[in-house]
Amino acid sequence: MKNLIFLNGTMGAGKSTVGRILRDLLAPCAFLDGDWCWDMSPFLVTDETKEMVQKNIITVLQNFLDCSVYQNIVFCWVMQQDSIALGLLDRLRLGDTKVFRFTLDVSELVLRDRLEKDVQAGLRTADVIERSVARLPLYNNLKTVKIPTDYLTPEQAAHQIAGQILQQTKM
Repeated sequence: MKNLIFLNGTMGAGKSTVGRILRDLLAPCAFLDGDWCWDMSPFLVTDETKEMVQKNIITVLQNFLDCSVYQNIVFCWVMQQDSIALGLLDRLRLGDTKVFRFTLDVSELVLRDRLEKDVQAGLRTADVIERSVARLPLYNNLKTVKIPTDYLTPEQAAHQIAGQILQQTKM
């Protein structure tokens, strides 16, 4: 049996950092950041580019799922609607795969602080702050396990997630 772990949250929630830590905690494990499939210049969001990105994600995830070496696959991306994750899952051949969906939950105050630090470090542009904050309410109704991260380090969040996965897969 394989485990496919979807790690979700708004921009700046810590998905990439927690995902890389999970990759190491859940070895043998592969890690895909959906943003790698969306890294283009100019960054254009059209029906065509959205479909291309989803095809890229599906191809890489399916290749990881088909590879006998990896038991766990961690995928992180901004998926503020259940339909995004479910649409990707519908296009995968999951076979004997258990799917886990987690959302990294963060308060507006902590999110603003994290993103401002990223802006000051030149990692993000200032416009990302308001866009990310505006999406926060969308995560409340998702059918995912919420991991509150305001008072957790990325390592602590990753250990919580890994613990839940290991507990559920031992049953």
